[in-house]
Amino acid sequence: MARTDPSDDEATLEPQDWSQGRRRKALIFLVACLGVGAAPHWLGPLRGVVPAIGCALVLGGYSLRTLLASRSSLADLAGSESLDGAAPLPSVDVLVAARDEEAVIERLVQSVSAIDYPDDRVTLWVVDDGSQDRTGRLLDELTQRYPRLQVRHRTRDAGGGKSGALNALLPHLQGDWMMVLDADASVPPDLLKRLNPWLAGSDWDGLQLRKAVVHPEASLLTRAQALEMAFDAEIQQGRIAQAGVGELRGNGQLLRRAAVRACGGFNEDTVTDDLDLSIRFLLAGHPVLVLWDPPVLEEPVTRWSALLRQRQRWAEGGLQRYFDYWPALMFTAPLSRRQRLDVALFFLIQYVLPVASVGDLLGAVGWRQSPLLWPLSLSTLTLSALALIRAGRRSSEGPELPQPSLPTVLLVNLYLLHWFLVIPWVSLRMATRPKRLVWAKTVHAGDRKSTRLNSS
Repeated sequence: MARTDPSDDEATLEPQDWSQGRRRKALIFLVACLGVGAAPHWLGPLRGVVPAIGCALVLGGYSLRTLLASRSSLADLAGSESLDGAAPLPSVDVLVAARDEEAVIERLVQSVSAIDYPDDRVTLWVVDDGSQDRTGRLLDELTQRYPRLQVRHRTRDAGGGKSGALNALLPHLQGDWMMVLDADASVPPDLLKRLNPWLAGSDWDGLQLRKAVVHPEASLLTRAQALEMAFDAEIQQGRIAQAGVGELRGNGQLLRRAAVRACGGFNEDTVTDDLDLSIRFLLAGHPVLVLWDPPVLEEPVTRWSALLRQRQRWAEGGLQRYFDYWPALMFTAPLSRRQRLDVALFFLIQYVLPVASVGDLLGAVGWRQSPLLWPLSLSTLTLSALALIRAGRRSSEGPELPQPSLPTVLLVNLYLLHWFLVIPWVSLRMATRPKRLVWAKTVHAGDRKSTRLNSS
């Protein structure tokens, strides 16, 4: 975990080494899930399908309830502070870890500098994390033009990846909130004023903006990502609306600084700092709210090879957090029964089902039977199609979402099946190969025309 500044008088948790034995845990997870998928074949083709039907009813029923949960109550979760109140506006530090981002870094600085907020209440901190291109020089030049910008430089071998870069900034921060952005992000000028009710007068310690991709119409891959991100925000808001769990997504996350420091900062022993921090916020009782509007814009991945690399990192980070924290999640943390149920069921849907499906196929070959998990897979695909339709039809700011026509929904649902390949492969790799933590960043192209955000 991160090292905290000993001069800070805020209460902090002692860092704990949660990451021991990940290979062993991954192997247990892999064998157990394959066994769960193959075991019903012992019962025969008729009785063997009964467990899958039961799981489809339980998991599908909970997912449907999540999807249909009313989000109208989310609008009432903000505080009552107004911009005209006597209390000062919350101060915000915007944090960016940048490595080889010369194509987009100036656009990011311009976007944050254009935020309509008092200059003494917002500061942009950018870490040049050992860039080998012109990122560092550009940032130093930009400090002369943009008073809000503060730049720090790290060597490329400083360690800790993005988490290490963000932790390097923590001793310098004084703001009430931290907003973490990726280098390709773009936000509307009125962002902080619109978020003020949550920042100034609510009990939420984390806010996650919906992520929206620029130029979603460019290709099938970009359209699929646009709907996938909307789908994710739709599901997350449903989980929160029924007292479940909200999660951070890295780009566009706002964090109460005291909560981050109380959790020990950003974990430098993970490949996905946002997913890890989501769990530690949950364990420490720091709630996270997901907002539909305003969104944060980012560039989509434009090549399948890059997308698969990105999704492997996400899958590995997602599994790491459960391997690291599962005893606390299930037994010792002061979570509500609804939160434990929510975490357990979505873990089954997101991670167990894809690996169990491989076990089902292996069992079908070994016993010379048809696959038996089809009721569960069918219910999952049906519900994902419904979620895509609901998300695509919602009124939204930013680039227009692709219309969820039947062909589009079918193609995007087919695209989402890549998780059924990525999760088993990553599970196998984690169980058999030692992990070397590196910063595996997505390359950003920097199309200036693609990042205009309609804030009306």
